[in-house]
Amino acid sequence: MDTQNSTSSPDTKEGPTFFGRISDFFVSVYDVYSFILRFFKEAFIPPYEFRELVKQCWEVGVRSLMLITVTGFIVGLIFTKQSRPSLVQFGATSWIPSLVSIAIMRALAPLVTALISAGRVGSSIGAEIGSMRVTEQIDAMEVSGTHPFKYLVCIRTLATTISIPILSIYAGFVALLGGYLNVAVNEGTSFATYMQQVFQPLSYIDFEASIIKSTVFGFTIGIVGSYQGWNSSSGTAGVGKAANSAVVIAMFLVFIEEVIIVQITGWFR
Repeated sequence: MDTQNSTSSPDTKEGPTFFGRISDFFVSVYDVYSFILRFFKEAFIPPYEFRELVKQCWEVGVRSLMLITVTGFIVGLIFTKQSRPSLVQFGATSWIPSLVSIAIMRALAPLVTALISAGRVGSSIGAEIGSMRVTEQIDAMEVSGTHPFKYLVCIRTLATTISIPILSIYAGFVALLGGYLNVAVNEGTSFATYMQQVFQPLSYIDFEASIIKSTVFGFTIGIVGSYQGWNSSSGTAGVGKAANSAVVIAMFLVFIEEVIIVQITGWFR
């Protein structure tokens, strides 16, 4: 009897744990759905916080310019430098500008910008809102009659949705300049010829897809960072966890969205 009880008790414990995890998963999915739905309900309803929106766009966009500039220039320079030896073997060095423009405008510029923004902006949003949650500042705002969700979540998500596409276009241009530096040194190509070759293989759908991807990435980074900060708990440890989760989850979703959007774009190309 003791042997039977000892062998049957683990099964009894494993059952609720398994179903409990499934239940927690669906509860989390519903929470995320409700959070996103609440954003779309409150983001476009007055009052509008234009001054705060401009401030957050400054924080997201202008304060990221230096990092985006350096990273974009290095990406264009290194990509061109690494591609050149392979093309030299086939005598196709004249294709370097076209190859660089396709790679940067279709994939690298939006993706690199999103990953940098997820690390810098996403963690900042998660930590800022999380610290306000654990110090009960959000509760105080609700008691005072303000709209903390609109002021904190909607404004920051709109700021990332607006700013990251602009940063992506800027990063693409800077990366093309980095590529030109390598091409000019090795091939002696003029800037006018280089730019003509850069834009020759690109079509309208390439720019449109790049902007759409950047917009989706920006929304994802803003909403993930806001969600993690809004639902943080457990004091200062919860703030650190919210910032870390905002970065990891945002980067994971950015890669998933990249695959999906590239597949959809391929159908229209």
